[in-house]
Amino acid sequence: MNGFVVENRIWDQEECLPRNELTALQTARLKETVARVGKVPFYRDALGKAGVTADSIRSLDDLRRLPFTTKDDLRNYYPLGMLAVDRKEVARYHGSSGTTGKPTMVAYTKKDLEHWANLCARFLTGGGLRPEHSVQIAFGYGLFTGGFGLHYGVERVGASVIPVSAGNTPKQIMLMLDMQIDALVCTPSYALTLSEFIIQNDIPRSALNLKYAHFGGEPWTEDLRTRIEAEMGILCFNNYGLSEVIGPGVSGECAARNGMHISEDAFIVECINPETLEPVPPGEEGELVFTSLCKEAMPIIRYRTRDIASLNPEPCACGRTTVRMGRVTGRSDDMMIIKGVNVYPSQIEQALLRVDGTAPHYQIEIDRPDRRDIVTVKVELTEKSFSASMKEMQELRERIDHAIHGITGLRMNVELVSPNTLDRFVGKAQRVVDHRKKV
Repeated sequence: MNGFVVENRIWDQEECLPRNELTALQTARLKETVARVGKVPFYRDALGKAGVTADSIRSLDDLRRLPFTTKDDLRNYYPLGMLAVDRKEVARYHGSSGTTGKPTMVAYTKKDLEHWANLCARFLTGGGLRPEHSVQIAFGYGLFTGGFGLHYGVERVGASVIPVSAGNTPKQIMLMLDMQIDALVCTPSYALTLSEFIIQNDIPRSALNLKYAHFGGEPWTEDLRTRIEAEMGILCFNNYGLSEVIGPGVSGECAARNGMHISEDAFIVECINPETLEPVPPGEEGELVFTSLCKEAMPIIRYRTRDIASLNPEPCACGRTTVRMGRVTGRSDDMMIIKGVNVYPSQIEQALLRVDGTAPHYQIEIDRPDRRDIVTVKVELTEKSFSASMKEMQELRERIDHAIHGITGLRMNVELVSPNTLDRFVGKAQRVVDHRKKV
């Protein structure tokens, strides 16, 4: 099977276009997008200052002449200042979580929604979903794009949906067992909560019909995939998206699980150095930047995602010709600078998952009591390790310290806490508490 974990299936042939045809399609759609955003005051002014018109777009090289768009730009035009169509043409609104203030609103025409469902159907098909399957969606439904995006993607494939939404873990497991669910959609951190419930309640793996899981909404590591797959006896697939660009469906893994294929017929992706704004070479990590090519209601140009990942343009065994992105290792605005060293929460997770005796639940607390950064990593113990001797607990703490130092190069305080002490998350996990004073 050439290393495929499921049967290699492709949703539509636009995923397999020869590069010259894909480039020509992107160029034509970029011209259309530049013409479309002329109705948006922000872009009309920015393009005017840059001296760019749709007619001046000759190739994809002209992309670098276009202005960047940032989260602050979207907030400045809240709620609908970035709308490129009349409101009567909008079929639905979504938005970001708004945890730092008002949400950034996004809009979809009927055609946008159809296109979005098709993009989600692509990665779901690549990850083993078939029309005869049933899918339990444990994402929240509401302004968050995850629940509805995957819901309509599953229906586009032809599979059935159980829209449980987030939370109420006992009910989730009851339905999973009673309905004999084939596939699960949620955040990886919530999958840990579900797995924990199954183990604690001695539910045999044979009672579950679960085969696949499609995780998104937050960064996660390969080590976490290994743990969840081992505990639940399933295959886990990674997908990526963000509401400002469209929602889930920007990219997803195929049967080879060697990076997430970006739907390049719908988006142009760049990977830049977040400081210099210059492109980084293939394989080198940088900030992802996306330009939408098919959106009608709220097209977006060169959106700085703040997500850090790498791009791989090499051919994939699955037959898709689109560039693949690696895992998101963190966000440039979530990056912790500790004693001058850049550290991402995912690096801590990677270290902890390689140490036996720890549960995959942790919290990072940062303080600066005397001009010196102090980092404490609270690590939850398993039931077995919690009942160990003091000597064994100290040895475990030392192994964790060694693992963290090996990945980050830093020494951190390790605090072992009893099982079921740290918060569980049904949505995006909040792993970092930074007490340092802002200056």
